[in-house]
Amino acid sequence: MDLVLSICDDLFLDRVWSTLVPLSAFADPSSSTPLYSFNSTSPFKASLTSSLSSSWSHIVSLSHLPHPQGLATNISQSFADVSHFSAWPRDYVPRQVLSLSVLTLVGIHLLYFIFAGLSYRYIFNHDMMRHPRFLKNQVRLEIESSLRAFPGMILLTLPWFQGEVMGYSKLYNDVNAYGWGYFFFSIIWFLLFTDYCIYWIHRWLHLPWLYKRLHKPHHKWIVPTPFSSHAFHPVDGYAQSVPYHLFVFIFPMQRHLYLFLFVAVNFWSIFIHDSDMITGHPLEKIINGPAHHTLHHLYFTVNYGQYFTWADRAGNSYRHPAKELDPMLEIQMAEAKAKAKDE
Repeated sequence: MDLVLSICDDLFLDRVWSTLVPLSAFADPSSSTPLYSFNSTSPFKASLTSSLSSSWSHIVSLSHLPHPQGLATNISQSFADVSHFSAWPRDYVPRQVLSLSVLTLVGIHLLYFIFAGLSYRYIFNHDMMRHPRFLKNQVRLEIESSLRAFPGMILLTLPWFQGEVMGYSKLYNDVNAYGWGYFFFSIIWFLLFTDYCIYWIHRWLHLPWLYKRLHKPHHKWIVPTPFSSHAFHPVDGYAQSVPYHLFVFIFPMQRHLYLFLFVAVNFWSIFIHDSDMITGHPLEKIINGPAHHTLHHLYFTVNYGQYFTWADRAGNSYRHPAKELDPMLEIQMAEAKAKAKDE
């Protein structure tokens, strides 16, 4: 998220914060020295402060809002117009935390509704909604559950994001710092590390005491749709995301690559909840796909893995997605019984 925050600061957040917490509220510039921007050494003409912004600055000045001491004095001594500056600079922790909160809240909603919506429309087998254990209004209930979970999951996740922004992670920019060999190795290692960690977290969440208190709400969706992918208890959803964040605090990873993988694993979490029971493909003994996770929702104590089947095989919890386990057979059987009863 440090990369996302930096990009958003450049694109719009600098302007947003200079409007919300203007430096002019804490300084009274009187110099005629030309103003220099943060990202340039060329002067530009100072713009006149509108009466509206002046009024807002006055309100902010009366609020006694905390801000870094000395910033207003230092900048006002150097620049003629401080209206383009915020009293909360980029490295001010309250600004970072609030920016990360809003960006994460908006981002998870966009990711959820775009990816889950596309998966629901184009991949999810809508015949599964005829399953006897598919709940009434289930899609709406899944969405409501997800929306309730998002704020809690974000609150729990913020310390990891803040740690990245403050430079405590091992994220790096230059691929040459570790070489292309490590770049590609880190992809494999990220997937193996997070898969194995999530396997055990997920399996522990099925221990009776934890299952009843944390994981049971997610298994309300016995026949899941893509919208169930984030329909967790907040602590449950956060716990299963910890390995993604922990990885970059233990192992180096290129910053752009990590962002890509972070989005990709969220998409994968949505994809495996589409109740697809297509079997017979050559990788189904290796990849823990939608068919495997469908069986997990149906039978609860099998296929805990996230991407691969190896941890389930080692932990004796693997169940192969055979054709005779296809929940569509239950639909056909239930409909045949209902038809016979009507006759």
